[in-house]
Amino acid sequence: MLRLFADGSTVVLQGLHRLWPPLIEFADSLAADLGHPTQVNAYVTPPSSRGFSPHYDVHDVFVLQVAGEKHWRIHEPVLPDPLRTQPWNDRAADVAAAAEREPVIDAVLRPGDALYLPRGYLHSAVALGQTSAHLTIGVHPVTRWAAAESALDLVRALAADDRELRRSLPVGLDLADPATVREDVTTVLAALRDWLDRIDPDEVADRLRARTWDQVRPEPVAPLAQATAAAALTPDTVLRLRRRLRCSLRPASDGRAGDDRVVLLGGRRRHQFPAATRPALAELLAAGELKVADLPGLDADDRLVLARRLVTESIAVVADAALPGGADAARTGGAVDGVPATAPEPGPHGPGAPAPDAGGDDGERADALGTGS
Repeated sequence: MLRLFADGSTVVLQGLHRLWPPLIEFADSLAADLGHPTQVNAYVTPPSSRGFSPHYDVHDVFVLQVAGEKHWRIHEPVLPDPLRTQPWNDRAADVAAAAEREPVIDAVLRPGDALYLPRGYLHSAVALGQTSAHLTIGVHPVTRWAAAESALDLVRALAADDRELRRSLPVGLDLADPATVREDVTTVLAALRDWLDRIDPDEVADRLRARTWDQVRPEPVAPLAQATAAAALTPDTVLRLRRRLRCSLRPASDGRAGDDRVVLLGGRRRHQFPAATRPALAELLAAGELKVADLPGLDADDRLVLARRLVTESIAVVADAALPGGADAARTGGAVDGVPATAPEPGPHGPGAPAPDAGGDDGERADALGTGS
C-alpha cells in the first residue's frame, strides 16, 4: 500500500460513519436533520496527484477539507439528478467531453473549507504541494423515483389477488410476434392503471419510510448483557432509547373505535403494544432516556413488564448493562458478549438497500457511496 501511495494512488477509508464514534454520531445527527440517509468516507491523496478521473456521483456530497490543499474543477451535469441505476460510466464519453469545457467552479480547498456537490455534477481534484486529506459526507436523497418504486411494489402485491391478471396466456402463442399477446398486454395495462388508482398515498408513503429507515443501522447491542439486565430490572433502572433507531408511534388500526393497541415503528420492524402504554412510549421517545419508575400512565408492575419488553426487543437498552462476574467491555478488549463495541448490525439487502461502501476506488464505479475524488 505504501508503494502504491508513493506512486500517486489515493487511500480511501470507507464507511467511517459505521466505524468511528464521532463520525457515527455526526452522520446520524445530520441524517435526522435532513431526513435523508448519510455516510462518510475519507480520501488521502499524495502530493501533486489526481484522486480520480472526472466523473459524477449519484448522491449529493459535502467535501470537507481536513489537511493539505486540493484543486477542484466542477462541470455542469451531463445527466441532471441521476439515479443509482444511472452511473457515470454508462455515459463515459459524454462525461469526458463535458470535462473539457469551461468549469463552473475552479477552486482550491484548504483546511476548513467545504464544497457542496449536488448529484450529477462532474468533478475531479488534484492534490497540490503536500498530502491532501478530505472527508466526503454523502447524502443519499429520498427521491420521487423511490416513491414510484414503492407504489409499484404495492401494486405488485395487491394486483396478485386479481384472478384476471393471474390467467394463463393462450396455448400456442408466439412471443416473438408482439401481435399475438397485444390484447392480453392491453388488458394487463388497463388493470394496472386501475390498481394504481386504488392505492392509498399514505400506504405508499409508509413503504417509502420503511425503505429509507432500512438504510439506517441502529447501534449494536450486547444481547447476553442486555438479557441479563432485562431480567434484573428495578424501578430505578435507566432505560435509554437505542441510538440511531428511527422510531414512531401510530394507532394499530387507524384509530378505529375499540382499538386497544398501539404500533411502535422501530427501524425495519413493527411492534404492537397495549394502547395504555402510549403515554409511556411517547415519553421515552421524546426524552430518549428515562427511569423505569418515570414511565407515565402505568402501575409499577406494568412499567416493569413494558421496560422488559423494550429491552428484550432491542428498542431500548440498559446503558450500564454487563455480564455477571464483570465480563464487561473493559475485560474483553472493548467488546461485550464478544461483539466489538463499534460492530454494525447486518445491513439491509434487496431493493432500496444501499450499495456496499465502494468509495469510488478507481473512478469506475459510479454507484460508490463516497465521491471518487
